[in-house]
Amino acid sequence: MLHLVINSLDELSEASKQLKDTFANATFFAFYGEMGAGKTTFIKEFCKTLGLNESVSSPTYSIVNQYDLANGKKIFHFDFYRIKNINEAFDMGAEEYFYSKNYCLVEWPEKIAELLPDNLVKVTISAMPNGQRVLEAINL
Repeated sequence: MLHLVINSLDELSEASKQLKDTFANATFFAFYGEMGAGKTTFIKEFCKTLGLNESVSSPTYSIVNQYDLANGKKIFHFDFYRIKNINEAFDMGAEEYFYSKNYCLVEWPEKIAELLPDNLVKVTISAMPNGQRVLEAINL
């Protein structure tokens, strides 16, 4: 389990390194948190930690963005906020992505809960009234 208090954007790099180091063998990360909690912002930094050298954008409208790492692995960044039902995730082939052994970083995983693999890292980001973010992660 990992519990971090993030005081500013300057601490995101170190927080993402701690997440990667704590769950070094994990490839599937499900990010939970309210709108505006900082999921996408954290994922952008986490992608850098994984070795991505290009700009990361939110897949809000495309549902999934794919990035290629120098080591041949891929990062699939999902945002399921806008799907209306689970059939949309089935239709896009979400399961193929999820079981590809590539990195899957999923925002709004609660919308597709029954599709999630058993072995994942649940990451919860909470925004505090003072501007801090609390990140909690556990391997399920």
